[in-house]
Amino acid sequence: MASFVIALREGIEAALIVGIILGYLRKVGAPYLQKPVYYGVGLGILASVAVAGVFVILALEFEGTTEQLFEGTTMFIAAAMLTSMILWMHKNSKEYSAGLREKVEGALTKGQSYGLAVLAFVSVFREGVETVLFLGSASFSSTGFQILVGGGLGLALALLFGIAMMKYSVKLNLRTFFNVTGILLIVFAAGLVAHGIHEFEEVGVIPPIVEHVWDVNWVVDDHSDLGRLLTALFGYNGNPSLTEVLGYLSYWLLVIWWIYRDVTVNLFKKAVAAVRPS
Repeated sequence: MASFVIALREGIEAALIVGIILGYLRKVGAPYLQKPVYYGVGLGILASVAVAGVFVILALEFEGTTEQLFEGTTMFIAAAMLTSMILWMHKNSKEYSAGLREKVEGALTKGQSYGLAVLAFVSVFREGVETVLFLGSASFSSTGFQILVGGGLGLALALLFGIAMMKYSVKLNLRTFFNVTGILLIVFAAGLVAHGIHEFEEVGVIPPIVEHVWDVNWVVDDHSDLGRLLTALFGYNGNPSLTEVLGYLSYWLLVIWWIYRDVTVNLFKKAVAAVRPS
């Protein structure tokens, strides 16, 4: 589930970026410049595959303590990137497409077709690297088969959406889509934080404070099939330490505070604009 949502969201983001670039080129009567964009997309995909290969090699190299340190570090980095990406999109989604069109217009003004290729490459490669990191962190609590199936289905659906959007002008309620997937991924990121803390506790980097705050493994064992699924989705641990619980709750408090602050600031700006004399 987590790998499916991650791959679907990242794939659709990449498809939207490419769609905005190609759509703008058609709008300004420069469809002949679409080829450099496709070159950039292709190179971005190849570079992302190369990064995935490097990640797999690194993951296989580590054993024992270094393996747990690698997994914990990857989880923390993935959680930070996921959270910053979702919160940034929540704040800047309205201005994002306009900013992208400005970059395309800048490349056209300078007559630099390679600028379009670079823009497409960087956009696709960024989404690809994020996908590799997020799926890699999910793989530590899931089987390789689950990651391949979930990630493959997510990317396949994203590709179909991209084709439908560009060829048949199919539209998606992006606000609803990004809000729903954003909530799911925030839950997943919170689980990554807790799981990362657990990995660091295992090697003695972080103290547990209290070894087991509670133990509900008699209800759902975290080593059972259901337990492993819940671990992959939410970072479930049947007998978490106090440090894990505090880390999990602190993450949620930080996210809620950030969203509350952002909403409050926007409401204040609207109120000021409403009473300001024209």
